[in-house]
Amino acid sequence: MQQSVLVLDFGSQYTQLITRRIRELHVFSEVRPCTISPDDVDLSSVKALILSGGPASVTADDAPEFDPAWLSLGIPTLGICYGMQLIAQHMGGTLGSGARREYGAAHLCLQKENPLFYGFDAGQKTTVWMSHGDHVEQAPEGFSILADSDGIPVAAMGNDETQMYGLQFHPEVVHSARGDEMLSNFVLSIAGLAPDWTPDCMIEQSVTSIATTVADDAQVICGVSGGVDSTIAAVLVHKALGDRLHCIFVDNGLLRKHESTEVVDALGPNGLGLQLHHIDAADEFLKALEGIEDPEEKRKTIGRVFIEVFDREAEKIKNVTHLVQGTLYPDVIESVSVRGPSATIKTHHNVGGLPERMKLSLIEPFRELFKDEVRALGRQLQVPEYLIRRHPFPGPGLAVRVPGCITRERLDLLRDADYIFIEELKSSGLYDDIWQAFSVLLPVKSVGVMGDNRTYESAVALRAVTSEDGMTADWFSFPREVLARISNRIINEVRGINRVVLDVSSKPPSTIEWE
Repeated sequence: MQQSVLVLDFGSQYTQLITRRIRELHVFSEVRPCTISPDDVDLSSVKALILSGGPASVTADDAPEFDPAWLSLGIPTLGICYGMQLIAQHMGGTLGSGARREYGAAHLCLQKENPLFYGFDAGQKTTVWMSHGDHVEQAPEGFSILADSDGIPVAAMGNDETQMYGLQFHPEVVHSARGDEMLSNFVLSIAGLAPDWTPDCMIEQSVTSIATTVADDAQVICGVSGGVDSTIAAVLVHKALGDRLHCIFVDNGLLRKHESTEVVDALGPNGLGLQLHHIDAADEFLKALEGIEDPEEKRKTIGRVFIEVFDREAEKIKNVTHLVQGTLYPDVIESVSVRGPSATIKTHHNVGGLPERMKLSLIEPFRELFKDEVRALGRQLQVPEYLIRRHPFPGPGLAVRVPGCITRERLDLLRDADYIFIEELKSSGLYDDIWQAFSVLLPVKSVGVMGDNRTYESAVALRAVTSEDGMTADWFSFPREVLARISNRIINEVRGINRVVLDVSSKPPSTIEWE
């Protein structure tokens, strides 16, 4: 089994980031809720433990449930922020609430050299990111104070004999200048894990698992969209099963301009060589969506029709036992949050309902991977770069980029505007700097003037964001001349649009998509 670092989640906004940073060291790491006990986990491969931060107070009545048996496992343990306070509480230290809390950048002063701070000099100061009210006033017996800050006496502590350490700050965020070195020291040096979590390793493990899971005479189906996750998942499963994998591409009439043809060319016999079943169901989807304006109802309608179409096509394939889905690790983490499943901001559309309805076993090769790891795996599988770097595209397609009622005419307007937008991003060399970019056809019309004549036509919004994983995002700052060129082309070339606006909101509080 892959040796790993287990991260217990106490509800921190940075928990996912801890796991990502460890994965960047080529060491496997996974997140579990803090409410589980060691008896709930196969500990044979767990070589180190990290306790995350969290919004609660360790001493509060409503503090998250925690089994102190975790601190008796005898494996290297690192507490971060709340996790450090929890270690101090259970090991006999003293907690306090600071006269002034620390939020944001702070100066950490190293008091003594230590394996956790290998490469640092005693007395050296470094910038770290704090986010706490409570703190450790006195370290537990057997623990040394490793560092302090301007605001607290114990900013880092450690017991070299038990290999148990605590950091009051967040080494996982980029604002902690040398946080990656601290995590590397803990994971690679103190815990002694080998950096063997690589794309080659991921592929080998996945191919072996899939080949041994699926019977020799069984067939497998996979819904593909041309997006990064489904494409790379299909290529990986095809490597394990060959033509026993059947890829089903449903054209729901809500795709971007030329997208249906591009997907068939890229994934089919002339591209990646997948066995592709192309279904044109545009009329069926658009008829079902007639008159629907509510975003959630749109998504549910699209999901229902997709299931019907996919189910109908899948029944034509004999002896199907498994369904491939591109579930990513952030989806799994959110579903096991310490505070319970995340609130439903909007329904996510994958192949919702298919496993239960079709009685198929699931193959989820990316269930333990982040998006950047999936892209790295795709490169190792020699998937063309233009497919790997495609921006995310929502399952409901353009339906969630046309607020209000959906008609063919409105979809065509949006397709033409969006095609120009993306074309200009690529020609200006900005496409790869952006996590996701798209146009939205607004449910309003505005007055304009063209050739001395009054117009009353549609408006389109441009949305472009930067992000690491889509969990948070900031709007992309365009060069003025690029925006001017995009706006000018859309208004001049797309008959029916006379106004272009730019969305400059971040996530949160907004979402990336409009619906």
